[in-house]
Amino acid sequence: MTQKQKPLLVSQLDELHTAGAGYDILRYISLPEVLGTQSDTLLYFMGRNLARKFDIKALEDIYYIFEKLGWGNLDLIKEKRKELTFHLMADSVAQRLSASFETDFRLEGGFLAESIQMIREEKECECVEKINYKIHQIEFTVIYTD
Repeated sequence: MTQKQKPLLVSQLDELHTAGAGYDILRYISLPEVLGTQSDTLLYFMGRNLARKFDIKALEDIYYIFEKLGWGNLDLIKEKRKELTFHLMADSVAQRLSASFETDFRLEGGFLAESIQMIREEKECECVEKINYKIHQIEFTVIYTD
């Protein structure tokens, strides 16, 4: 029998202590191999599911979670009627982009889409990402689909 879990408080992330290399090995080498050809889609929905585990109330919560999980520094750059544009940058992002293995940001994109959807309850959201290798930056565009 499964009990419904209480949402994780954003502050509970302070209890985690990790250097990140183990995460990167699992995230970029093991998971894609296990997930196979559907890896991109499954990682996106894993990110969405992960966001549902947190009690996210504001953009600041999202920024904090991204930083604490080692995903990088997320900033809202542009807000339009039907979309939000974020930039993700950090030394960790630059290292991931220059790694000898393939990296992607589908998990983070799914997390961001679901987080924004939770904050703006009336809006259905999807997220696409664009990688700028030259300046080691990820651009996420969250689109309101309804």
